[in-house]
Amino acid sequence: MKTKIFLFIALIISVLVNAQERTITGKVTDETGAGLPGVIVEIKKTNRGVITDSNGSYSIKVKDSDKVLVFKSVGFEPQEVKIGSKNLINVTMKPSIQKLEEVVVSDYNVEKKEVYSNAAPLMRPSGRMKSKAYESMPYPSPSHRMDYDKEYNNSEEYKSEKEIGFKATNKDPQTTFSIDVDRAAYTNVRRFINNGQIPPKDAVRIEEMINYFDYNYAQPKGKDPINIETEISDSPWNKGLKILHIGLQAKTIPTDNLPASNLVFLIDVSGSMSEPNKLPLVKTAFKLLTDQLREQDHVAIVVYAGAAGLVLSPTSGKDKTKIKDALDNLSAGGSTAGGAGIELAYKTAMENFVKNGNNRVILATDGDFNVGVSSNEGLEKLVENKRKSGIFLSVLGFGMGNYKDSKMETLSDKGNGNYAYIDNLSEAEKVFVKEFGGTLFTVAKDVKLQLEFNPKYVKAYRLIGYENRALANEDFKNDAKDAGEMGSGHTVTAIYEIIPTGVESSFLPDKLKYQQFTQTFMGSNSDEVCTVKIRYKQPDADKSVQMEEVVKDSHVALEKTSENFRFSAAVAEFGLLLRGSDFKGTANYEQVINLAKNAFGKDSEGYRAEFLKLVKTTKLLDKTGNREVAKGEE
Repeated sequence: MKTKIFLFIALIISVLVNAQERTITGKVTDETGAGLPGVIVEIKKTNRGVITDSNGSYSIKVKDSDKVLVFKSVGFEPQEVKIGSKNLINVTMKPSIQKLEEVVVSDYNVEKKEVYSNAAPLMRPSGRMKSKAYESMPYPSPSHRMDYDKEYNNSEEYKSEKEIGFKATNKDPQTTFSIDVDRAAYTNVRRFINNGQIPPKDAVRIEEMINYFDYNYAQPKGKDPINIETEISDSPWNKGLKILHIGLQAKTIPTDNLPASNLVFLIDVSGSMSEPNKLPLVKTAFKLLTDQLREQDHVAIVVYAGAAGLVLSPTSGKDKTKIKDALDNLSAGGSTAGGAGIELAYKTAMENFVKNGNNRVILATDGDFNVGVSSNEGLEKLVENKRKSGIFLSVLGFGMGNYKDSKMETLSDKGNGNYAYIDNLSEAEKVFVKEFGGTLFTVAKDVKLQLEFNPKYVKAYRLIGYENRALANEDFKNDAKDAGEMGSGHTVTAIYEIIPTGVESSFLPDKLKYQQFTQTFMGSNSDEVCTVKIRYKQPDADKSVQMEEVVKDSHVALEKTSENFRFSAAVAEFGLLLRGSDFKGTANYEQVINLAKNAFGKDSEGYRAEFLKLVKTTKLLDKTGNREVAKGEE
C-alpha cells in the first residue's frame, strides 16, 4: 500500500513539474541582421539545448528553475541571457576573430604528422593551438596560413588542379566537359569558414560551390529529361569581358512515382570515425533517410573497419525501427579496409537487384582508407568495374582532420553517383529530406556538354571550374566515356567567361611574329555566339541522345539579368577570391555581397542568406581584401 501511495505522489510531482514547463522561441542574427544557423542554444548548467535552423530560429522548452540561456557559435562571442518571464528572446551575436584561442571547435584531437597537407590548422577541444607561442598571435592571414600548416599540419588531402585558362577561338573553337552535381566543396568550405579559417585553395572547387544552390530553371517540356537555359551579360570582375551562363534542369519525378529502391548503407566504423562529427552524425543522417523510405524500398547495412561485414540483411522501409536499431548498435574502432567494404556492399546490392529500380550503394566515411585497396588509382579501378553492374554510388563525407577529399571525389566520379560533405545535421536534412529525389534517383546519366564558339563574336573563352571534368572533344560522342549524372529535380549550372572579338585582354597570349594566318569561318556571317550541345543516356540505357541550343547575345545589362545569373556569378566570384585566381581581375568581397543580396529569389530555406554571411565572415578573416595566393600554394 505504501508503495502505491509513493508512486502516486511521484506521478503527481512529475505532472506538476511538467506543467511548469514553457516554450521560448527566438532568432539569432549577426550584426547585419542575417540569421545564424547552427548556433548552440543551451540552458546554463544543464545538458539541455537545441541548435538554430537555417534561418537562425530556435525553440526550446524551459522550466521555472532555469535561469539563463547560453548562445554559442564558432567565430562569435558567446552570450548569456537571463530568462525571467520572457517567452521571446532574440539575440544578436558579435564576431570574435581576434585570437586563435577564441575560436572553438567540437571535441577533436590530432597527432602531428610528417605528411604535408594544404588543410587548415586544427585545434584541441579547448580551442587553443598546440603551442602556447601561438595563443597570443593575431588571427592567421592568408600569407601566414602555409606556415601554420607546415608546423601544425594534419592529414586532410585535396587534389591539386590547375585552373583552366583562356583558349583562342580561332585555334580551339570547341570545348567539352562532364556535368557535375557534386556539392561537397561548398559545405567543406563552409566548415572551414565557420571554424574561423580560410580554406586551402585546393578545397575550393568553384563548380561545386555554384551547384550547391538550386536555380529557378523551367522544367523540361518534351521527351528529354533535361531543359537548357542560357544567358549572356557583362563580367562583374573583368571589364569588357562577358559571362555565358548555362543552366540545366532535370525532370522532377513526384515522390509517389519514384521506383522502388534497393539501398546498401556502407558505413565506415573504423577508429577514425569515433569523433562526434563522424559516426554519430552518420547514424543521425541515415535515420533521416530511413524516415523517407516506403514499404517497397529495402535497406541493407554493410560496415567495415579492419574487415567488412553485413550487419543488417535487406529490410523493408516499412520496418523503420529495425533499421534504426541496427544503426544505433554501430560503434567505431580498428583500421580501415575500405576496398573490402565496397566489394561486399556491391555484392549485397547485386544479390537484391531490383530491375528498373533504384539500385544504389551509399558510402559514409572520412575517406581514410588504410587497409587493402586504398590508393586513389586502386579505388578508381575497383569502382569503375562495379559501375557496369547498374548500381549507382553516392558518397557522403564526414569529419575533419584526416578527411580524404581526393579519395571521396574519385569514388563518386567513377561510381556513377554524387558526392556530398555533411558538416552538420541541417546539411544531412538537406541531402536526405529536402533533396531526397535528386540525391538518390537518377533521371539522366553520362551527361556531357560541348560548346562551339563563333569567332565572329568570341575571341577567347574559359570555363570557370570543372577542372577535373574536362573531356577531349572526341569523347563527346563516345558512349564508353563516363560522365556525370543528374537526379530528379537536379539543376546544373556552368559559367564561361568570354573575351569578345575586338576586345584586348592581358589574358590572351602574345601574337606570334612569324605565324600570321587568316582563316575563313563558316559561322562568320551568323549572329550566333555559340551552340551548346548535350549528350545524355537514360538511366538504364547504353546509347546516348543529343540535344542542341543556339545562344545569341541580347546585350542585357548585368543589373537586368535574372536572379539565377547574378547569384551564380556572385558565387563564382567568391570562389575566384578563395582560390586566389589568376583571372579574378577586380573581384572583391563587396561586389560579391552586392551581387548576391539582390538575387536571393525565394530562398525559403535560407541557403542564399547563409552564403552572404559566409562572404562577410571571410571578408573579416581576410583583412587584406582582394588577396593574392600565399607563397607556397602553387
